[in-house]
Amino acid sequence: MNHDMTSPAGATGVVSTDAVYGAPCWVSLTSRDLQSTEEFYSAVLGWEWRPMRLGDRFRVALANGRPVAGIGAVAGMWQMAVAWTPYFAVRSADEAAARVQERGGTAAVGPISLPPGRAALLADRDGATFGVWEGALFSDWPTWRRAQLAFIRLHTRDAFDAAIFYGEVFDWASGRPGGCEVHYEGEEVVLRSQGDVVARIESGALGSAPDPRIRPHWQVHFAVTDVATCARVAEERGGTVLELGPEEAVLSDNEGARFTVTSRRER
Repeated sequence: MNHDMTSPAGATGVVSTDAVYGAPCWVSLTSRDLQSTEEFYSAVLGWEWRPMRLGDRFRVALANGRPVAGIGAVAGMWQMAVAWTPYFAVRSADEAAARVQERGGTAAVGPISLPPGRAALLADRDGATFGVWEGALFSDWPTWRRAQLAFIRLHTRDAFDAAIFYGEVFDWASGRPGGCEVHYEGEEVVLRSQGDVVARIESGALGSAPDPRIRPHWQVHFAVTDVATCARVAEERGGTVLELGPEEAVLSDNEGARFTVTSRRER
């Protein structure tokens, strides 16, 4: 779920999802053990932590003092997969969930109220999981957006078909103020929000593949300065290096959640 969209009392400059409708607005991890998760990501990515209003099972990850992700140790309690999930800003979580279902997708969790907003965990018609958030974003959200500490990419069966699905759900390329623009660059679909590239969609995933890395999925990327060191430390801390290149590594954490670390030069 989208674990920390609440803003401190009296915060100024709070951004609403209405202002960035259809754009990725957060990433979160569902885990089983909060302490081991904190220790893993502190070692691999250098994150620090702050508590959330939702309770003791939840934390916000900070990179250089800036919020970068939410973590909730609720996988066992809520019978959810251990996984990283991107969330998209919407004007209405209920409307977004209805649009997804009307177009052949599914609603896994919600929409549910998480003051000051509503959230839902959904899947597109090829099975890729994502979330939506309606309401206020945390007060430092513009910093998160400008820093682009997290980036998302959809690996799917057909990038153009997926762009149509998400475009109809989130009003991409509608020309509405604050909405996202869709561009086609070779075989990729590129999503831009207020001029910035915020997501990419690529073809080639296989729906029936036994390897979950090959099935349709949203992959969360974190920008780092040293890919090789992150990969080495991940292994030392109980994770797995699934793919390793000079500028990018696909890793799984000590509980099996997959994510990618990417060289800042390639962002």
